[in-house]
Amino acid sequence: MLTIDSVLAKKYEILLVQEGIPINQRCYFYKWLRYYLDYCDKYQLEPSEQQNFSFFDKKLHSKNQSEAQRQQAKCAIAIYYRGIASKQQIKEDTAALNLRKTCHDNVSNLPLNLNTLKLTGANWVWVYDSLSTAIKVRHYSPKTLQAYKVWIRKLQAFTKSKDANLLTMDDVKHFLSYLAVEKKVASSTQNQAFNALLFLFKHVLNKEFEKVEGVVRAKRKTYIPVVLSRDEVNRVTCSLDYPYDLVTKLLYGCGLRLFECLKLRIQDLNFDMKVLTIHDGKGQKDRTLPMPIILLSELKAQCAKVMQVHQEDLATGYAGTFLPNALGEKYRNASKELVWQWLFPAKTLTLIPETKEYRRYHLHESHVQKAIKQAVQKSQILKRASAHTFRHSFASHLLQANYDIRTIQELLGHSDLKTTMIYTHTVQSVTIKQAKSPLDFDQE
Repeated sequence: MLTIDSVLAKKYEILLVQEGIPINQRCYFYKWLRYYLDYCDKYQLEPSEQQNFSFFDKKLHSKNQSEAQRQQAKCAIAIYYRGIASKQQIKEDTAALNLRKTCHDNVSNLPLNLNTLKLTGANWVWVYDSLSTAIKVRHYSPKTLQAYKVWIRKLQAFTKSKDANLLTMDDVKHFLSYLAVEKKVASSTQNQAFNALLFLFKHVLNKEFEKVEGVVRAKRKTYIPVVLSRDEVNRVTCSLDYPYDLVTKLLYGCGLRLFECLKLRIQDLNFDMKVLTIHDGKGQKDRTLPMPIILLSELKAQCAKVMQVHQEDLATGYAGTFLPNALGEKYRNASKELVWQWLFPAKTLTLIPETKEYRRYHLHESHVQKAIKQAVQKSQILKRASAHTFRHSFASHLLQANYDIRTIQELLGHSDLKTTMIYTHTVQSVTIKQAKSPLDFDQE
């Protein structure tokens, strides 16, 4: 690629200062000018002729450059036309003078106005809308969208709502340094912020996310989860009221994540095969689990209660339950079928403002979390236990019972065995570490 010679670079620098281009944005203007000059050289075009910019703009469009980037390129080349191209010795004749006048008049009418790129107080609504679209297109979890929105709001506040098109890697560097130094956030929190900004630059702003010099990505330390004993698990479940006691028993008995348990539907229980099926778990993965034999009667009783609630809902003319994705469009009556009803339905119906319909959602996770917290306090357990603690206890107790680590990995739905290996730190090791020949085993 061509490089801008020193004389042209100095002239362009003066023009950028005169136009009031911020210092942290000038590198992008240099980049567009360099790209434009290289394009003209490659296709043997005269860079001073304004009509050649339309070909360059089409090239940018074919390269999937965003509208904001193309507008910035127009602004950069407009400055080049107004300040430099009209002064170069192209042709010292009247035709050239008329050409330069026409060039100046046309480029000055380019759609981008520098005043629209605000350094403070810009509107970021389009950023959040584009973020939601990018997340949904990739079928990421709604919780991922919620977390990324939080960090982008924090970045917006940190930059005083500077126009998102003006964001640079310096803003990222300063923001991450602020989190680490001023806010003293945990390494996992810093990494989550890093991932959110990476996604913002790559999929929303369509900018290159270069290596952040001076900011080291936080190294996550080995986390040893809290594990309850069998006695402590029983004490907590005995302190819970219906239906939270059955939810907690499933969390421990099957090693479920809380949202996996609450999203169970009637059709996910196979009493004949004594198998529980998890659909759309973390990472959009399905898996099957052995159904706890001791919970068979309670689960059947729960299904009977759901059937009763479902009959009452049908009598009131409700619109049905919530279905995943666009399944309701494909199967119009599926939302009212018993097999699609939640195993743990919410206590009240939910009004949909757009359609004025009433539908039933599943039990809210915050209610379960609050009930478990109160039960732990009531049980006087001296551990910081939560709903996820029962999943940790499930894996640890299986490992303690000498179950194969890969079997536990499949039951938990982990993609990487390294994730499951953390549970080796929660139980006492019974491995014999003293080296000895197998031929000597019989001598003992």
